[in-house]
Amino acid sequence: MKLAFAAVLLMCLVLSSSLFEVSMARSGYCSSMCAKRCARAGMKDRCLRFCGICCTKCKCVPSGTYGNKHECPCYRDMKNSKGKPKCP
Repeated sequence: MKLAFAAVLLMCLVLSSSLFEVSMARSGYCSSMCAKRCARAGMKDRCLRFCGICCTKCKCVPSGTYGNKHECPCYRDMKNSKGKPKCP
């Protein structure tokens, strides 16, 4: 009984670590793309935060530091609670 429980626990740990690696890879993609996007932003920390939120949801970030939102419609169309563009 104890051996079966240990085997199940070990299997759960292995599976969760592989899922953690996938989420970290996505996070690395968003951080690098948002760093490029927010390179010239006046409020860089705010730009990085909102860009990260948008990238995580949309799985893309437009190229360049401004504009080009046509490259990522989800990023372009995301709005805040006041109806203004959420993504930088």
